[in-house]
Amino acid sequence: MAPKTLRGTVRALIAPALALAATVGPASAPAHAAVWNSCDQWGNTTLDGYILYNNIWGSGAGSQCVWANSGTNWGVWADHPDTGGIKSYPNSKKVINKPISSLSSLTSTYRVTVPSAGAYNTSYDIWDTDHDYEIMLWVNHHGAVGPLGTAQGTVSLGGHTWNAYKGNNGANEVFSFLRTSDSTSGTVNILPVLKWIKDTKGWMGDETIGDVQFGYEITSSAGGLDFRTDSLTVSGG
Repeated sequence: MAPKTLRGTVRALIAPALALAATVGPASAPAHAAVWNSCDQWGNTTLDGYILYNNIWGSGAGSQCVWANSGTNWGVWADHPDTGGIKSYPNSKKVINKPISSLSSLTSTYRVTVPSAGAYNTSYDIWDTDHDYEIMLWVNHHGAVGPLGTAQGTVSLGGHTWNAYKGNNGANEVFSFLRTSDSTSGTVNILPVLKWIKDTKGWMGDETIGDVQFGYEITSSAGGLDFRTDSLTVSGG
């Protein structure tokens, strides 16, 4: 699996001038009555309190275009070659900026439409403000993809049962939780997951949670595949 930090600290430092030669014009995007769309490598916008980000960060990537009707109803068309390594993580982000101990709740609902081909996961990506810790919650995955780190057993948290993994990509700790059965809709109570990492396992302290991202970590989507977030909410305080 490619280093996670490229979607955290490093990706913010990469100059837009490095945009992929393979990036295509808006004509290649699927037809949607969208209020915003972008085929730029780092294309982003803010809608309804959410930040949309095309985020083509991996090596060997192909073409990808994101569209959005709102911050919580959006999708992506991606044509990445059938090779190993994560190519992109198009996502919608909600900024939290609160320590775990001060959160009384942190929940999310999701409903997605994902392809039956390609290699990808649909996941939450949760970061502390210092980018020392990354918490991933996979709600579904397909193809030759897997989490970073070693298995830590199965745990029931936040309304779901997960296979937990703990690893390090050389820049930050990565805690991955893979839902034991794939789903395309549901509600996740995120706070118990954070408290389990902090209090039960002692793997991190009272970190300030910077943001909650939700999107598609795409390894391959040869020929062009559609990923659609039909609805999304992230709330907490």
